[in-house]
Amino acid sequence: MKRFIIILLFACQGMLGQVQFEAKVSKQTLALNERLRVDFAMNADGDNFTPPSFEGFKVIAGPSQQVSQSWINGRSTFQKIYSYYLLPTQRGSLTIKQASIEIDGQVYKTAPVKVNVTAAVEQPRDPNDTSIRAGDALHLVADVSKTNPYINEPITVVYKLYFSYNIGITNWRELDKPKYVDFWSQNIDIKQLQVEDGMYQGEKYRMVVLKKTVLYPQKSGSLEIEPLSLDIDVELPSNKRTIFGQMVTVQDHKRVSAGARKINVKPLPENGKPVDFSGAVGKFDFKVTPSKTTLKNGESLELRVAVSGRGNLKLFTLPKPVVPPALEMYDAVHKENVSTPLTGMTGSISDSYTIIPQFQGKYPIKPMTFSYFDPSSGRYQTITSDEIMLNVLDGPAQANNAVSAGTPSSKVQVSASDQFKFIELDTNLASIEKERFFGSTLFYSLLVLPFACIPILILLRRRKEALENDVEGNKTRTSNRLARKYLADAKKEVGNKDQFYVALEKALHNFLKAKLKIETSEMSKDKIREILSARNASPDAISSFISLMESCDLARYAPSSDATIQLDYEKAVRTISELEKQI
Repeated sequence: MKRFIIILLFACQGMLGQVQFEAKVSKQTLALNERLRVDFAMNADGDNFTPPSFEGFKVIAGPSQQVSQSWINGRSTFQKIYSYYLLPTQRGSLTIKQASIEIDGQVYKTAPVKVNVTAAVEQPRDPNDTSIRAGDALHLVADVSKTNPYINEPITVVYKLYFSYNIGITNWRELDKPKYVDFWSQNIDIKQLQVEDGMYQGEKYRMVVLKKTVLYPQKSGSLEIEPLSLDIDVELPSNKRTIFGQMVTVQDHKRVSAGARKINVKPLPENGKPVDFSGAVGKFDFKVTPSKTTLKNGESLELRVAVSGRGNLKLFTLPKPVVPPALEMYDAVHKENVSTPLTGMTGSISDSYTIIPQFQGKYPIKPMTFSYFDPSSGRYQTITSDEIMLNVLDGPAQANNAVSAGTPSSKVQVSASDQFKFIELDTNLASIEKERFFGSTLFYSLLVLPFACIPILILLRRRKEALENDVEGNKTRTSNRLARKYLADAKKEVGNKDQFYVALEKALHNFLKAKLKIETSEMSKDKIREILSARNASPDAISSFISLMESCDLARYAPSSDATIQLDYEKAVRTISELEKQI
């Protein structure tokens, strides 16, 4: 029993001593205009922290670092947290991928975290929040021309941004495009945005039209137009002024949403619906026009079936003519001449049929009908074309010209007079002498090659085992390689202050671990100065290295210009190069 208790105590102690590294989020579900906090927490100090790429998010703050350590009943507890604040850039299920860190020579990774991003919501107002004050001066509105149309009756949605006279807009981005489920949609291009004066809830604002869309509902019932969401960069006035008395502005950004809109779509009435109705809604004219009515044998004519007017021209089919079997009719060539202004589609569509007579005689083409629904009157309208009589002057006579015009035509089968004949080919085949493989030089070379490779494989294996057993050497080589990598990363991030100094700090730490063989927990300034002095480093190089580490610490709290960042990078390259030569 005592042995069991001792084993249990050792097991508990081992579990308490395990390294933990995990990612935590402030919420699992958030709106498109809400912030998300992500904490990467560990219970042991580590180096070379690498955050995920945060795909689908925009980093608005971070990383901020928190370290806490306490002693309770003789036991030490340690916690280190890297925190980020994110804004989602799209809706749906997003994944925060793995972050990694190196602790005591081992690399640990967090588990991926999934969050669900929904549509933008209205946020409570805080008078002390600058971004909320920006929101009070920004309003995105979706103007809908009609909320109770018929099926296939056009409606327009115009997205207008109202903003106050005392703020400026520098840029805007679409975060969530509206989805027109069960609508046929057509965006209207806006060549140049124009700022106008407008009224919003009884107050004067400046207004700009950002987007225009024409919609045709395709089903009846309650349909929803999902909201348009924007991320807008603005300039806000502050209480400060320059020495010349000019107002000082501050940069801020705000997310606005037009909100969802409900459209109640009425079905087309069943009472009075024609049998040949194909879904045309609007006001139309219908014409059937032949290119000629008198023709000779072998000549062809073009029969054009056209509809023009205003309505859903691209959303229905034209009627098809029926011709006697003595007329050979080919498939139609469809043409559209349709424009889509804010009031809906207008123009014409047509089907052109090529018809070739096979026999002489007179052949009628029956009248054609076209039906449409007029939403202004709420009634169906039917247009009927005239009968077309074709007169074929010559050609072979048909046994019976009195053929019903209602019989569908078929193409005349023409048999070829000549057949392709089989072509005999003379071939001259000659045998070639094959080279024997067995007993050749290549045969003996391949036989000896595996035995010759055995000593090389033994040498490579011994070298690999020696490298694996050299723990200190491996750690030194790894740290040296990481120092060069992070110094290169710092060069790429010269224009980004936070990422630059994070990479530079990692490069300095790994340089010390590679050259001086000390861990991060031992990297105090006095200790570094003492070891570098003992390794015959010059006082100037030591001071430069210490000042670079101080710059990395101060960069989290103090602003830095691009010129300062460039100078720090050049100083780091020069200092590391000097220390490598001296120690």
